[in-house]
Parts: sequence; structure tokens; C-alpha cells
Amino acid sequence: MKYSEFNLSKNDGGLLPAIVQDATTLKVLMLGYMDEAAFDRTVESGLVTFFSRTRQALWTKGETSGNYLHVRGMFADCDADTLLIQAVPDGPVCHRGTTACFDTPEAEGFVRHLQEVVQERHTGMPEGSYTSHLFRKGVKKIAQKVSEEAAESIIEAVGGDRESYVSEVADLIYHLTVLNEQMGVSLADIEAELKARHQR
Repeated sequence: MKYSEFNLSKNDGGLLPAIVQDATTLKVLMLGYMDEAAFDRTVESGLVTFFSRTRQALWTKGETSGNYLHVRGMFADCDADTLLIQAVPDGPVCHRGTTACFDTPEAEGFVRHLQEVVQERHTGMPEGSYTSHLFRKGVKKIAQKVSEEAAESIIEAVGGDRESYVSEVADLIYHLTVLNEQMGVSLADIEAELKARHQR
């Protein structure tokens, strides 16, 4: 992908709007603008860089706060006049200290955030963590918990207790996320399988 391939004739100031999305949670984080130099630096460095219209200079997001945006993918829209960047943030993206510049519900994409937390527990294995305890017990214990929570979800569904069912399914999804991590399987892997089945 090259900057010259974008159609910027109708964009104000000839700059390329760039929407940044969290590559893990898929939450929309911010909007910035790029000139060709900012685009090229983003590609070369792997860190999202914008053209600051206020300062009339290049600006790598995080150069002051330390909360850099690490590029995982860049995609042009259908008209080739806007860029979508999927990135992994080092910390809060907004200057207010919030996750994003858009105040969308934090619950959006929370299962992906849960996966990230479980991965961190698996790597760090902090003491006192229930997730760490499950990993120490191994795959048989984790699988047993998934089985138990699945059975309890079925019982609540058959009994018609919606509130209890939601609670049990939440337990099931948590333990299944732990089992996925133990097995080296991600949500992206499962989504890819579901997509392949749908296409068949």
C-alpha cells in the first residue's frame, strides 16, 4: 500500500483521514490525519504517526505520553480516501487518560479484552490470581471447570431463569477463554473456523 494510491482530491487540505482501531478489542480509538511523510514513517517504524494540523509537523502518537500505537494492519476503505489502522496501544489513547477519544461503551469487545487479561495472567502467573491457579492445575482441571459451567448453564436454561443463566454463561465463557489459552487457541482462530464453515 502506497500513499499515492489514495484518492485525496476531495479531502480537505489533501490529508488522509486515519481511523485507529484496537487490534485486540476492535474498539475505535481515535481519528488523525496523515500526509505522505506521516504515512511513510508509520509504515517504516510500525508506530502510528500523524501530521499535526496545529503544529504543521509530524507527530508520532505516544512520543510525549509513552503510549505508542503499534501497527498490526493498515486497510484502505472502498473509495481509497480513508485509512483504517489496527494497532495495539501501550496505554490510554486519549489525552484525558481514557482508553479512546470516543466514549463508546467499554463493554464493547470485552471478550477480546478478557482474552488479553488471561494471556497476561498466563505469562506472568501472579500469585493470588484464580486464573494463575487454573493454569498451575493444568488442562484437566480447566476442562473440568468448563464442563461444570456448561452443565450449570444448561440447567438454568431449562429452568427458565434468565438472570442465573447469564451468570453461568459468563462463568462458562471465562473458563473457556482460559482453556483456549492453555491450548494455544485464540478468538481469531475460532472466528476463522466459523468463517470458513459459513463460506462452505
